[in-house]
Formats: sequence, structure tokens, C-alpha cells
Amino acid sequence: MTGMLARYEKLVAAGELRADPDQRRAAERLDKLQKDLEAETSGGILSQLFRPKKTRPQGVYMWGGVGRGKSMLMDIFVETLAIAEKRRVHFHEFMLEVDRLIREERKKEAGDPIALVAARLASDVRCLAFDEMVVNNTADAAIMARLFTALICDEGVSVVTTSNRPPSDLYKDGLNRSLFLPFIDLIQAELDGMPLNGPTDYRLDRLGDLDTWHTPLGDPATAQVREAFFRLTDYKPEDAEHVPSGEIDLGGGRTLHVPKSLKGVGVFSFKRLCGENRGAADYLALAHAYHTVIVVGIPRLSPENRNEAIRFTKLVDALYENNVKLFATAAAEPEDLYTAGDGAFEFERTVSRLKEMQSADYMARGHGFA
Repeated sequence: MTGMLARYEKLVAAGELRADPDQRRAAERLDKLQKDLEAETSGGILSQLFRPKKTRPQGVYMWGGVGRGKSMLMDIFVETLAIAEKRRVHFHEFMLEVDRLIREERKKEAGDPIALVAARLASDVRCLAFDEMVVNNTADAAIMARLFTALICDEGVSVVTTSNRPPSDLYKDGLNRSLFLPFIDLIQAELDGMPLNGPTDYRLDRLGDLDTWHTPLGDPATAQVREAFFRLTDYKPEDAEHVPSGEIDLGGGRTLHVPKSLKGVGVFSFKRLCGENRGAADYLALAHAYHTVIVVGIPRLSPENRNEAIRFTKLVDALYENNVKLFATAAAEPEDLYTAGDGAFEFERTVSRLKEMQSADYMARGHGFA
């Protein structure tokens, strides 16, 4: 199997990737990690059995704005890593799994549940690769330092992760953030930070001349947002039926099902987002979880569905304030969506934001950054 750096150089030489110094440095560092991990597993069963776990290779934390190639590099790294004991998972899905396992261990009353969960997770994993490390609830923040100390320092797992934010900005302004600070210290001590913040947003290159707002509703509009999804995620169109789903933790034991969820892109129906009783906090959780949101089936709004109009306004506010990119299929242009009824005048601000969100300047902004 071709290694990380050789595969990256081949893609650059073929013109499939543009030469990028930040990407090159990250590829070199990931290549070194590959070699270290593969060397550990090359000495046979006995050498692995007596290997001291605390001598695990140093992990990598890749961070930077959306579209800088983090997920692409992670794809190559995991694909070319020639060991069986590897796992790649979206960070949010991983933490939901951790919550479930902790509940199971607490029922057994057999010891520290977090340490026991870390041991279970590490039983067949030498390298744990995460997409989109983002922390947006207090429960996760409170356990992450203990969990990852156990995984990295006690169980010897090498962690590779991507994030839109540097470690110091994780869970920024979060509730009880002091509980989270030991995790930041751990990441800075145990993972090599690799910034990818070059001037080129490769995501925008992939989108090309695709518009973000598509009207009227129908097959042509649906085809356009489907194309945007595939360009953003590199998922093959012929495998559309197999795109993974996801769940967003809304707090209080509530979750929001995401029909299609991949590489920070979530697809929703208007009915699911705005036809059900939701508040601003729900939309804020969504805006933190995804850098791009696709909403299909936005109808014309009127006094008969004023509640949906109010929720849609809250949704747009949350997306706009977190620089989330919006692709939509709608029955009308933004200025014609809600022209009469309670709040129609206030809806003009939503129209203005929807128009700005279609601009090149807005599309070039980094997720979650002012």
C-alpha cells in the first residue's frame, strides 16, 4: 500500500491537488505517524504483547478554516495506514457512544466507569481518527480530560483529529469551561498541532459556480443541492443511498436526527427543522455541529404557518451568526417567501441575511469565526 506522503505527492503531481505548504507539512507529519504506528505492529505477536503502552506515537491535531484540506488529508491517512487496529469516526458520534458505554459501566458498579470505557474503546484500536472535533455541551466537556487522558496516556492510543478551531478555542465561552481546561492542556501536550489556514478555500473551488438558493421546488432544484453535497463531501453520487445519517445532541436527553450527515455537512427537510416545536438553542446546536447545512422543501410562508416562519427566522439567525453555509430548495426567492402576516415586516431582516449568505464574501468566511 502506498504511504501517506507518497499518495499526497502523487495527487499533487497529477494536478488533482494544488501544491499547498500547510498541507505538505501536515502530510509529512502524518506520514511519520504512519511509519511509527506500522513499526509498532511489525515485530510479531510477542513484541506487541510486551510493548509498553505509554510509548505510543505522538498524535496529530489538524485545525483551520473550512475547505483547507483537513478531511482530505485524514482520508488519505486512514486509507493508507497499514494496520488493522485503526478506527475513524465523527467526533460527535464517538461522544454519543461514550455516553452510552459510561451508562453501561455505571450499572455494573465495578470501578471508575470512564477508565473502564477507555479500556473497552482501546481494546482493538491503536489509532483513533476523529472528524470535526467540536464540543458544545457541558456533559462532554466535563468528562473529556479524564477520558482522553485514559485513552492516550494509560491505554496508549494515538489520536488524530481535525477541527475548525485551535485547541485553545475549543468550547470557548462554554458553560463551566474551567472543567474543560485540563483537556486543552492534554491536547497541547500530547498532540502535535498542525495549522491549515492557507489562503485557498478548496471547498469553494469544488463548488465552482453552483448557486446556494434554488427555486422553484422540483427535481432541478433538488439535483442542484444534491450536487453541492457531493462536491463538499467527495461522496460518490452513485452511492447516494448509503450516505450516513447522524444525531445532534440538543441537551436534556433530546436529539435531532440528521438524515444525511458527512464531513460537517448536514441535510434536513424544512418540515423537520421548522415544522416541529424548536427553540433558538436547538438551532444553535445545529450551527455548531455543521459548517454547511442543506435545507430542502422551504414553502411559501403565510399567516397560516406563522410559527414555522418564526422558527425559520431563528434558524437563519443561528446559521448566519456562526457563518454556516446554507444551500436550499424553496418555493420562492427569499424576498417572496413571507410577504404578509404577523412578523412579515421583521422577516425583512431574515431576507437580508439570506441574500448576504449567498455572497462570495460570506461563503469565504470560516465556520464559527466572526
